Amino acid sequence: MAVVNLRSPLRDLAGGSGTVEVDGATISEILDRLEVEYPRLAGWVRDEGGSLREHVTVFVNGERAPLDQHVSASDRVHILPAISGGSGSEEAELLVGTHKGLFVLRGPRGGQMEIAARHFEGVTVEFAMRDPRTGTYYASVTDGQYGPHLYFTDDPVGEWEQAQGPVFPADADGDPTVTRIWVIHPGEEDGVVWAGVSPAALFKSEDGGRTWTLNRGLWDVPSRPEWQPGAGGLCLHSICPWPGDPSRMAVGISAAGVWLTEDGGETWRRGVKGLVARYLPPEAREGAVDLCVHNIHRAPLQPATIYMQFHGGVYRSDDAGETWQDIGSEGGLPADFGFPLVTDPANPDRAFVIPLVADRDRVTPEGKVRVFETTDRGETWRALSNGLPDGYLTILRQAFGHDGRDPLGLYFGAESGEVFGSADGGATWVTVAEHLAPVTSVRVSA
Repeated sequence: MAVVNLRSPLRDLAGGSGTVEVDGATISEILDRLEVEYPRLAGWVRDEGGSLREHVTVFVNGERAPLDQHVSASDRVHILPAISGGSGSEEAELLVGTHKGLFVLRGPRGGQMEIAARHFEGVTVEFAMRDPRTGTYYASVTDGQYGPHLYFTDDPVGEWEQAQGPVFPADADGDPTVTRIWVIHPGEEDGVVWAGVSPAALFKSEDGGRTWTLNRGLWDVPSRPEWQPGAGGLCLHSICPWPGDPSRMAVGISAAGVWLTEDGGETWRRGVKGLVARYLPPEAREGAVDLCVHNIHRAPLQPATIYMQFHGGVYRSDDAGETWQDIGSEGGLPADFGFPLVTDPANPDRAFVIPLVADRDRVTPEGKVRVFETTDRGETWRALSNGLPDGYLTILRQAFGHDGRDPLGLYFGAESGEVFGSADGGATWVTVAEHLAPVTSVRVSA
């Protein structure tokens, strides 16, 4: 029997069952059986004519599926609300990691939101996200006593299941131990998910995040013994697959630079030409290994374009990470130090940063909370602050995200426990939540 995954409100209509085993040769037959077993589901997924509702999407093993698609006993079927809209098109769901658990926020785009759930109470949630291909949610949790763990679920309000790993194999050089899981990112192949950890390693899952294996190509690069940690440790925090090409990827490591692969991770090379480590003496900058990259994001519509927030500097690469151009020292930024970074998925010329004063004073400059936007690839920057407060806030590396819609929705959280949101590309802002624990990450899940 195929395994069918249901999220709320469908889960509630199926008697609270989030996972159901159903017989059926096609998606249509599976839906027939579901409606027989759970009559309250009738009319929710298909309309009165038997067609799939406009804003409902069915996935089989991570791929969109029509009603007549054949299904085998080993397949996993997800029935999800489409991001595209319907009556919920102006609703949003945020996953907010904090030092005291994961908060699931729901409410209007660009409006005040309610806490729909809180999980992993009392421990740090480093990062949480939803894989748009399958609807699976992931959370990286670090327990002060029991270490880091990765969890997944089909419903963030329901129960979470612990993954097997990521953990280093016994034969990894140096007897390493995973201390934090910094980032989780969907891959380009069905079932593939990537995770970046400390100490600066890349792990791959080929079964939707249930089990993990170390990428040996990056772990075994000859220069690894020379790598130096940043203030947050030696961490792989940014993963940038190439859309449609699983062989190509860029990753960002603090403090070991950008690493590139074109053979699916078998071999890696550094892409750091043009980066200037101002925190090193001038005579030590040439050929430096300890390059403290804070964040990188690829422009999906123009994959050769990558934006970077550096430890003192904002950069752009036009050749997939081989070389970098300074776009932060001129053009209007009050400071070019910081951690958060967003690129517009629909416009490769547009990016957003949230500057902080400097490495020794990691707060918003001039006592003003501002997001800065470029629409010309970093030639100029302008402040977006309408609705944001004055104050000396700290926004961490993963605490800034977007919803991919048009106009673009932007959300970020601060260590003060506030989360801010904009539904109009940053033109206006509201406080969507306050009095949370210190925020470590923000991602839009719906």
